Amino acid sequence: MLDQLTRVVVDVGIQIAERRFELLINPNWRCNQIKTQADRYAHRCLVERLTKLEPIPIISEEDTIGHGLQRPDRYWLIDPIDGTASLAKGYEGWVVQAALIYKNEPLLGAIFAPDLDLVYTAQKGLGAFVNKKRLLLNDIVQDRRTLIDNYPEPRGIAAEAMVAISCTNYLESGSISLKICRVADGTADIFLKDVVVRDWDVAAPMVVLKEAGGFISKLDGSEFELVGDIEKNGILVSSSDKLHQEIRKFSNSRIADFP
Repeated sequence: MLDQLTRVVVDVGIQIAERRFELLINPNWRCNQIKTQADRYAHRCLVERLTKLEPIPIISEEDTIGHGLQRPDRYWLIDPIDGTASLAKGYEGWVVQAALIYKNEPLLGAIFAPDLDLVYTAQKGLGAFVNKKRLLLNDIVQDRRTLIDNYPEPRGIAAEAMVAISCTNYLESGSISLKICRVADGTADIFLKDVVVRDWDVAAPMVVLKEAGGFISKLDGSEFELVGDIEKNGILVSSSDKLHQEIRKFSNSRIADFP
């Protein structure tokens, strides 16, 4: 089913990219997030195609009714466009993504970044890939520490981490999902946020990251689980367990300093 899911996500991404100018007319802000016709169009397309692929419940960022649903055993969890602000401003860092969840675990994940021509896919237990190339983080240079975030220069907790854990490089990228995928593919080593992160931001790239050999947790180091509230307080992502433990110590000391 991963191949079919990937085709759905890629097809929708191509449609958004081709129609972006007409779909970005009259954007509006809702709960500090920019919303456009592109988000609603991508949602409708994904729902229609995924329902045909497997008619199970769908929880989507763009469907507020679905946010109150109790988590089913098996469902689609989708973020029709992650990085809408990037899309609206003409930046490359936006993606279309979907994950198949079974008993609170992502079984399948597909993420497509149209402007970068990157397709990330993973199936639990069967590996992760970018453009059909296997991702294995144990091949990455271990003493490199590249931090990734969504500003031209590190700000806030990212700026603090650059100093505290002696990061060697910094990269700018767009959506939360894409930043996680960039760690999974070895482009970056560290991503952390001290803001609210939602399950649909993380589910698809989570399975990619884990299958590549990376690590993910909430900001305090506890497990990032797709249960309970759809919103989680912060995120830590790293390319190795050793690095993850070091970042966790930094983030916990930071939390302790700000009761």
